Amino acid sequence: MPPPRTGRCLLLLGLVLGSVCVTLGSQAQANSTTDALNVLLIIVDDLRPSLGCYGDKLVRSPNIDQLASHSLLFQNAFAQQAVCAPSRVSFLTGRRPDTTRLYDFNSYWRVHAGNFSTIPQYFKDNGYVTMSVGKVFHPGISSNHSDDSPYSWSFPPYHPSSEKYENSKTCRGPDGELHANLLCPVDVVDVPEGTLPDKQSTEEAIRLLEKMKTSASPFFLAVGYHKPHIPFRYPKEFQKLYPLENITLAPDPEVPDGLPPVAYNPWMDIRQREDVKALNISVPYGPIPVDFQRKIRQSYFASVSYLDTQVGHLLSALDDLQLANSTIVAFTSDHGWALGEHGEWAKYSNFDVATRVPLMFYVPGRTASLPEAGEKLFPYVDPFHSASDLMEPGRQSMDLVELVSLFPTLTGLAGLQVPPRCPVPSFHIELCREGRNLLKHFQFHGLEEDPYVPGNPRELIAYSQYPRPADFPQQNSDKPSLKYIKIMGYSIRTVDYRYTVWVGFNPDEFLANFSDIHAGELYFVDSDPLQDHNMYNDSQGGGVFKSLMP
Repeated sequence: MPPPRTGRCLLLLGLVLGSVCVTLGSQAQANSTTDALNVLLIIVDDLRPSLGCYGDKLVRSPNIDQLASHSLLFQNAFAQQAVCAPSRVSFLTGRRPDTTRLYDFNSYWRVHAGNFSTIPQYFKDNGYVTMSVGKVFHPGISSNHSDDSPYSWSFPPYHPSSEKYENSKTCRGPDGELHANLLCPVDVVDVPEGTLPDKQSTEEAIRLLEKMKTSASPFFLAVGYHKPHIPFRYPKEFQKLYPLENITLAPDPEVPDGLPPVAYNPWMDIRQREDVKALNISVPYGPIPVDFQRKIRQSYFASVSYLDTQVGHLLSALDDLQLANSTIVAFTSDHGWALGEHGEWAKYSNFDVATRVPLMFYVPGRTASLPEAGEKLFPYVDPFHSASDLMEPGRQSMDLVELVSLFPTLTGLAGLQVPPRCPVPSFHIELCREGRNLLKHFQFHGLEEDPYVPGNPRELIAYSQYPRPADFPQQNSDKPSLKYIKIMGYSIRTVDYRYTVWVGFNPDEFLANFSDIHAGELYFVDSDPLQDHNMYNDSQGGGVFKSLMP
């Protein structure tokens, strides 16, 4: 059975499935910096939708769930590449990885691809005070060792001082010694500086909110949280929320028989941790011992609950400062994280567990009524309190959406002119976007609908891609540097299926060769939601794919 005709779009190398500029007409023209909505953008590292508001019955995330209860929540949102720097540069510029030309951590898009504007830069250019706290851009070369300053930010970004200890030997093991472990529950008073990075980021973000409360200018504040990124270094009391006897294995913990070797990620970063090294796990497929699998899942969930408390404190401060009625809150993650599904751990793949992310928007007066005097929308909820009930999302959309839609959607919600759709190619265009605008989901009155938005949900597509250095898993399969990329896996996710082709790739020309197909994957969502049964060969997918070449 051949994939539907929407597979043709993938042949454009993941370039624009976009939409033209949507304007807010007179509403946008009337808006000024004196009555503009503020923006609080919360970006979490490695967070899959393991949250109560996404139907997870085990994970305790009452503060994020509370945000969801006042928000529009997207159930099927996908990142464009499941690794930190490429994903963040992609959604912060509104361009796909094939346009930013960043597939690794080792180049700055303004130098190697084009002088593309970013979300915070656009808000800054429109009169906003823009501020960065924690991990927003990925640090290092990919953001010019400056978090893209001064382009994106009104003043230098803040990074917590305790961040430098994240990968050091601060995890006390059963032997009483300190180790650089994967599993790292800590007593906060005993760690260097007596604090953790995400705690510091919350404190700084609240300080900035207090400062901006009296400002005449609107603000754009981006807050990037580290957890649940590895190592799982979090206050040890959060383990109590997840007794090991309640932790199950992934529903499909075995490597599927039909999985092409090129599609497998060997989770090399996890293997470098001292506690994992001690297990002497075979490379590349493992498996990790069952009892340790449960401990990994326990610590991931505990890290999520710790993160939830930080989000709760931040949103409670927004309430206390009476900013909840004038601030858009957007919440998302850079990508997901496999917890043993398909025998895989971490990100580094095109599967849903690696590419699917939480995405929600709170818009005052749109997704929830404006709070009345003295009313709190976001009172802090203690995850340890047994009475913290699960809150249903306020509104939900089942449509497939992409993180590259964040740029046009946030600008439109704030009443700014939405950047135009990118031409092909767009390397010479500083301001445009490759993602479609999601404003139609917010039911603005008088809003001109984006003519590029398909009317049929079955026509919606989310694109992802992932590079590999070889056909078989090796040491650098998870994070190959550009010069070693020989294969690119382009993936289409529709409401019916996930369809991936692994094709030859020239890193010097940034060019994929769709006539050079190394492997393929085809999973049907209804009958195979976990993506364990590859139907590519049965469907003669390779032949169909070649026949669609222009």
